[in-house]
Amino acid sequence: MTVVGNPRSWSCQWLPILILLLGTGHGPGVEGVTHYKPGDPVILYVNKVGPYHNPQETYHYYQLPVCCPEKIRHKSLSLGEVLDGDRMAESLYEIRFRENVEKRILCHMQLSSAQVEQLRQAIEELYYFEFVVDDLPIRGFVGYMEESGFLPHSHKIGLWTHLDFHLEFHGDRIIFANVSVRDVKPHSLDGLRPDEFLGLTHTYSVRWSETSVERRSDRRRGDDGFFPRTLEIHWLSIINSMVLVFLLVGFVAVILMRVLRNDLARYNLDEETTSAGSGDDFDQGDNGWKIIHTDVFRFPPYRGLLCAVLGVGAQFLALGTGIIVMALLGMFNVHRHGAINSAAILLYALTCCISGYVSSHFYRQIGGERWVWNIILTTSLFSVPFFLTWSVVNSVHWANGSTQALPATTILLLLTVWLLVGFPLTVIGGIFGKNNASPFDAPCRTKNIAREIPPQPWYKSTVIHMTVGGFLPFSAISVELYYIFATVWGREQYTLYGILFFVFAILLSVGACISIALTYFQLSGEDYRWWWRSVLSVGSTGLFIFLYSVFYYARRSNMSGAVQTVEFFGYSLLTGYVFFLMLGTISFFSSLKFIRYIYVNLKMD
Repeated sequence: MTVVGNPRSWSCQWLPILILLLGTGHGPGVEGVTHYKPGDPVILYVNKVGPYHNPQETYHYYQLPVCCPEKIRHKSLSLGEVLDGDRMAESLYEIRFRENVEKRILCHMQLSSAQVEQLRQAIEELYYFEFVVDDLPIRGFVGYMEESGFLPHSHKIGLWTHLDFHLEFHGDRIIFANVSVRDVKPHSLDGLRPDEFLGLTHTYSVRWSETSVERRSDRRRGDDGFFPRTLEIHWLSIINSMVLVFLLVGFVAVILMRVLRNDLARYNLDEETTSAGSGDDFDQGDNGWKIIHTDVFRFPPYRGLLCAVLGVGAQFLALGTGIIVMALLGMFNVHRHGAINSAAILLYALTCCISGYVSSHFYRQIGGERWVWNIILTTSLFSVPFFLTWSVVNSVHWANGSTQALPATTILLLLTVWLLVGFPLTVIGGIFGKNNASPFDAPCRTKNIAREIPPQPWYKSTVIHMTVGGFLPFSAISVELYYIFATVWGREQYTLYGILFFVFAILLSVGACISIALTYFQLSGEDYRWWWRSVLSVGSTGLFIFLYSVFYYARRSNMSGAVQTVEFFGYSLLTGYVFFLMLGTISFFSSLKFIRYIYVNLKMD
């Protein structure tokens, strides 16, 4: 296919189409509420089932031996819903607006012993189901399991064959939906012979009631009692993090500024004395960070890779800030499935221009010539590891029949977004960054021959710097990290976006301060190889986050099975990698700004 026209007209043509493909139906934060008249049919969609303790291990509801229509009609879903594992299909339940149903037969079934065993296994693994009514999810367990006694031991399994739907309305809108089995006795699945069939009759009832609540957002998630309630503000942990951060930042700032002031005064006095005296070489009789002024701005090896890291890190900083700000502005509706997923994909595609600009701009500043290779490296630095990880995770889901496995059409859509939006914007940003790049303009001249670096003590090694530089930022966010993990990998609902924004700012501030301190200690030992060290020191926070994910999986969750385990560790590894890129970028530019400041204020011939 050939596209004719300039890049600006091309972008204007494709951007609305992209937004429609990602949104499909409702914009972020807009409640897709349908208005009904009394007696109008209300469609109930069956969605998915899965183990309660494995949030990402989900299967289509009709994969179980349940009441199923002869022809299954699926609902059209948005990209975010598909990524969330939703596979909604119409059900046999007949519900009409404001019309109660006492006890209606859904279907009669004859189950073979293999089908009964399938249900027994699902109930033993605590399978829950999810239905959707007017974009409202309703959930319940598939069956009932009872373990009692030690001697004799009893193990009873029952299937819920009657569901009681409770719906609340205000005017002509549905506000709340729930399902209950409170007054229902489960049908026993025990004692069935291998050649015997089990006859079941599935029934349901519907109860409508009027509520004074006018908006769905006024109801807190968790009112149905199935999943935990929305997380409350944890003030004690927040205050603890604030005190830690303020003490840390204050200590670093005060101590470092006093040491710097003394260093600058001593070095400048020595320079005046040397100039008035014998006129010996500037480096003679000197030590510390002043003596390496002719090497501190010597460009590092693998400068193309360094610039790619900085570009992608800047992109994820913009992406993370954009997601949190959008959440603060109320642009994500908790009743819309996958709203944050859609927004993240859209923002990632649009912020690719930032990675191209930052990487190419700095690459040209430090004397890079192969800018085309630099753009290819930049666009591949995250997309290639992500694709490899996703391929493994998606293959495991596909082999196990999970709804988390993406359909071919969704894969093509995501690939199209990257090829038509993400990659071109990276190239465009790279062109602008290359053309607008000014000279590096170092405050000190760099000699042709590099100075020999003296032996360094063990506490100034790269490993120690990575340990200190990674642990301190991690300790500032460790408490909040638990709640984020409980949301992503658990059943909690995170709505404390203001606190999240504050903690994100704390993380960046601590990373910048620690980077400056570690860089100063490195330069004081006459070691001028700070370029990569500054990225690795604070970027190692990503390693601590991954180690915390291992701890969370083993000690704070009940996740199990190959499907959930592969997804958890695959995407946790990617999460640590993203934090490495973000914090490494903040660390590098903070160190660069600091080094420019101290050498500009140093008197030199």
